[in-house]
Amino acid sequence: MQRILILGASLLALAACDPQTFDSEAGAQIDSGSFGNATMHNTMVQSGQMPYVLDLGKRFAEEVPSTVNFAFDRAQLDAEARRTLDRQAHWINQFPEVRFRVYGHTDLVGSPSYNYQLGLRRANAVVNYLVSRGVARSRLEALVSHGETQPLIVTQAPERRNRRTVTEVSGFVENHPTVLNGQYARVVFREYVASATRPHPPTSGGGASLGGGG
Repeated sequence: MQRILILGASLLALAACDPQTFDSEAGAQIDSGSFGNATMHNTMVQSGQMPYVLDLGKRFAEEVPSTVNFAFDRAQLDAEARRTLDRQAHWINQFPEVRFRVYGHTDLVGSPSYNYQLGLRRANAVVNYLVSRGVARSRLEALVSHGETQPLIVTQAPERRNRRTVTEVSGFVENHPTVLNGQYARVVFREYVASATRPHPPTSGGGASLGGGG
């Protein structure tokens, strides 16, 4: 009888769990990103890459601006955004073993579905610009839109700081010789020579979106 009661209590506890627990990847409960992030996270932990990815991501964020902002309801890159992306591309090109991901965001004006697409267009504009500056598209592994779900400033009004993309280190290029030899630390601590190449002059980029999003 006691065994039956314990079994019943266990079933009730499982029933109270989030149903997505049974439909998601292992590790998804600690990773709120897009599908595939949890598996990628687990793989990098098991292969020993994760600490180096975190170190390199911290270095990227410290040495170059990782965020660009947009005008209301637009995915067009202005001169300031292009200058920032020139610096990003220059840094990225010093580390051919590293992959990056671009996240698109909007403010809270407009519908969630519209803002998701607007965030994606912004991410696309950034990726296209980085590619035009010599970054291999294969190293920009994914375009991700968080739409209006992750505002920096919580307000229903238009807010430029929320209308942004964020570029982040996401991992290593699997077939690169340095990575195949496990030389992650050598990549992370490589000397960054700012004068090695000269960034291209800014040009127009991106495209305008139509509609009522932020």
